[in-house]
Amino acid sequence: MIFEKVREILIKQLDVDEDAVTMDASVADDLGADSLDAVDLVMTLEEEFDLEIPEEEMENLKTVGDIVHFIEENQM
Repeated sequence: MIFEKVREILIKQLDVDEDAVTMDASVADDLGADSLDAVDLVMTLEEEFDLEIPEEEMENLKTVGDIVHFIEENQM
């Protein structure tokens, strides 16, 4: 469920093909997100999942799987 929602957000915000968004996909390398995309993505994820992603944690969220696991562990 969380993966599907994260996938939808990534497809919409980064304008990528849904087949490109896998748990192992690197948000920067495979999906082409730059630093501005990353900031937009974090704000959208925080709003969608009602959580806060600390700035220092953003560096650890390199793959789609990292994002999904972070949300699973921190959802309020």
